[in-house]
Amino acid sequence: MKMCLRFRRGAKGHCGTKSKLKTFTLEGIADFIKTERPCNIIAMTGAGISTSAGIPDFRSPGSGLYDNLQKYNLPDPQAVFDISFFHENPEPFFALSKELFPEHLKPTPCHYFIKLLEKKGILRRWFTQNIDSLEFLTGIPEDKIVTAHGSHRTSTCLKCRKKFDLQWLTERLKDKTCIVPKCDKCEGIVKPDITFFGENLPKRFFQCAISDFPKCDLLLIMGTSLVVQPFASMVNEIYGVIFVHVRCNPWLFLRWCRIFVSGGVFSNTGKIPDVRGFSKCGIRVMWS
Repeated sequence: MKMCLRFRRGAKGHCGTKSKLKTFTLEGIADFIKTERPCNIIAMTGAGISTSAGIPDFRSPGSGLYDNLQKYNLPDPQAVFDISFFHENPEPFFALSKELFPEHLKPTPCHYFIKLLEKKGILRRWFTQNIDSLEFLTGIPEDKIVTAHGSHRTSTCLKCRKKFDLQWLTERLKDKTCIVPKCDKCEGIVKPDITFFGENLPKRFFQCAISDFPKCDLLLIMGTSLVVQPFASMVNEIYGVIFVHVRCNPWLFLRWCRIFVSGGVFSNTGKIPDVRGFSKCGIRVMWS
């Protein structure tokens, strides 16, 4: 995994010609947090932060969730998240959902790192593309989290609109005899409240993006290749702000300067991961 620090050419503020970063390294970011005390940090995360929890990401060749769905002969891998296709054939989606809920699922050090930013009072918001709900297991206040694509925490019967909680869905996903969860009231298909292609994103996603990003003073991007819109385009609303991008696609945003730091940043090590200089600002990540 690599880290990419981004700053806009000629931008004013933290990352312009008078950057407040002493060095473009992890230590530099740690020093920035300690000395400049940003209080409106925004985190943007994707499937890559959950892989060490045992959840495959979507696009990794050979092991990604899309590759694992080839047996269903989908017209396109992303059809599994297409609402029209779901109405025709919901089975591939629920097969994928079963892989999103391995036994003894728990947050990763990366999840807890963001939780610690909140505990320090410097996290404004956590925008996540993930639908695994691991963010909520950290104990972070719900109002700090924006699930851009919804989550499995609640589900709705497509026929009678009855609501179901996560425990109800989890029990059925872990039941090998249950292919497609059905409503116990009307036998309708029960769909998790996640946003499929062809559906509108939650209103709260846009409301928080509009209110939060103008105030952002440090943007952390982790575990996402930033290819899905409109989530990916939010970074274009930030000017003169430090970007920390873990798992960077070097072809993205060519107008940004890029500096890479090789090596893992967050990993399931069974102990405090090597986040190097971040301990200097009182931020230590515990794996438990």
